[in-house]
Amino acid sequence: MSELVTIDVQGGVADVRLNRPEKMNALSPEMFSAISAAGDALSERRDVRVVVLSGNGKSFCAGLDFSGFQGMAGGGDGARQAPVGAGAESTPARPENRAQRPAMVWKRLAVPVIAAVHGVAFGGGLQVALGADIRIVAPDARFSVMEIKWGLIPDMGLSQTLVDIVRLDVAKELTFTGRIVGAEEAVQLGLVTRIAAEPLAAALALAREIADKSPAAIRAAKQLLEHSWRAAPGTALALEASLQGGLIGTPNQVEAVKSNFEKRAARYVDSA
Repeated sequence: MSELVTIDVQGGVADVRLNRPEKMNALSPEMFSAISAAGDALSERRDVRVVVLSGNGKSFCAGLDFSGFQGMAGGGDGARQAPVGAGAESTPARPENRAQRPAMVWKRLAVPVIAAVHGVAFGGGLQVALGADIRIVAPDARFSVMEIKWGLIPDMGLSQTLVDIVRLDVAKELTFTGRIVGAEEAVQLGLVTRIAAEPLAAALALAREIADKSPAAIRAAKQLLEHSWRAAPGTALALEASLQGGLIGTPNQVEAVKSNFEKRAARYVDSA
């Protein structure tokens, strides 16, 4: 795994850190690849039950590396260059392209992803955080859908993440203006889940709580909510019934019942 993103797995919790602190974890082409590779690597691990995603240094992620826009500012051929990280590498199974993958890889991960955000999450940095299931943020954290500043639209999966988080009018206002939002307003808008004085510590504590639950049920719960939230009632209800049927009577489900009745900690096995 690239040193640009570090992974430490303990007790079923993957502590994932964006690790370009000297650049406030700005998204260079190499960072795009490293973040996507980290998510792909975790998708292959059955011992990972929850992921906590954070950034080392002063901020979660300041967005695109500004050096990627130097050619655009000069006009000529540089003005026609694609933004940093752009490129079509989609497949029918994974419709996102290379630019969209650093956010979508977390949304598509089978286990819950908790983003712990401090400092700034601007532009692409915010879009990476939006790929997580839950966002716990510092009191002084700041957020912006900043692409309009550069004459662009958000193109890192925001159409598939923000749509589930805020109202359409709020999404439009944030996208059209690129204005900076503080933590308290972000909670009010629904952009983030909650504020914590120490967001990483709070995220790790929540992750350990989730990791203590049946991993099969947690994976099924994420699958249910991801695929049923905007689905037709018939599709959603059928998925709910199918997933529940796949859990009832399995070793982990039986263990959940037994441990509750016996008033002891459950001893779950990782999903096969």
